[in-house]
Formats: sequence, C-alpha cells, structure tokens
Amino acid sequence: MSDLRPVPGGAPDEGAPSGPDLAGLLRQSARGDESAFAEVYDAVSAKVYGLAVRVVRNPAQAEEVAQESLLEVWRTASRYDPDRGSPMAWILTIVHRRAVDRVRSAESATRRDAAYHDRNRSVSHDETAEAATASLEAHRVRSALSTLTEVQREAVELAYLQGYTHTEIARALDLPVGTAKTRIRDGLIRLRDTMGVGSGR
Repeated sequence: MSDLRPVPGGAPDEGAPSGPDLAGLLRQSARGDESAFAEVYDAVSAKVYGLAVRVVRNPAQAEEVAQESLLEVWRTASRYDPDRGSPMAWILTIVHRRAVDRVRSAESATRRDAAYHDRNRSVSHDETAEAATASLEAHRVRSALSTLTEVQREAVELAYLQGYTHTEIARALDLPVGTAKTRIRDGLIRLRDTMGVGSGR
C-alpha cells in the first residue's frame, strides 16, 4: 500500500455503494486482500482525517496521523473483534490514540526545548523581580481557582495547568466536547471576575 495519504475533506465517489460491510472488508484485509482494504480506505478516510485534525489541530500533522493510522488498520486488521464494537469505532480508536500520542510528543519536545533555553540563556538583571512577580501572580491564580465550582476547577486545571486539549478533557471526564468547553469557558469567566481582570471592552 504505497499511497495512503487521505484527501482532506474527501469522500467516496458518488457512484460507490453506500454502507459497505466494513467488518467483512476488514476480515478480507486481514488475509492480505488489498482491494478490500482499498474499500475500507475509501469509506473511512474522511472521518479518519477529520478526527486527526480535530485532535492535533495541524493539517499537515493530521495527514501524517491519518496515514499512520490507516497503515496500522491494514497491518492489524486481524485484531478487529466485532464483539467489542463496530469497525468504525475500532478504527477511530486507533486514530485517536495516535493523534494524542502525536500531541503529547510535540508538547514534550516543546518543553525540552524550553528547558534547554532556560538552562543556557544569560541571566538578566531583573530576573529576581520577574520571578517574584510570577510567584505572586501564581498565588492569585490559585486563590481564584478555589472560588470555582468543582467541575469548573477540574476542567480549567486540566486545560491550563496540565495542558490537555478540549478533546482529551472531554474523554478524561466522560463528557461531550461541547460540555467540556462550556465548563472551561464558564470557569475562565469566573476567574476573570474574581481576579478583577477587565473584559477589554
């Protein structure tokens, strides 16, 4: 399978049959049937890319994640167990795992670069004052967080203290993504009001 790059937003040809038997096609793919896998690819590539781009938020990286995921589907088709869920759910689970791994890998690389920069940069004359100011601001934020409801604080801390994406937060808290976003938004509004930050208007 030499070319598995999905076309962003692509969809199967209008003349293609609707609702293919993905479970059957995966069984054929597991036996090395490339034409069966091509049908799987046509049926799922748009959804695979769509999920990848929602998680990694970078079209180029989403294409790479989609390609890697589809290759994994091809290589591990024999592992699909219809008793444990639908073919599409199995495929999208693979995509989500790879996309989250890509995000975490990128965040880890960013932290390593930042740490290297901090270790090797020159110390400026006002660094102590800046550190003290940052410490005071952090104390204000922690105090303000204590005024949030438990569900708001949980969502805000996951987003801004632990660096999780909205999708990861929704998955971690077993919530729809929209609900997770609402909790974060409401928490930030309350934090702004508690800390006396102007609305900018």
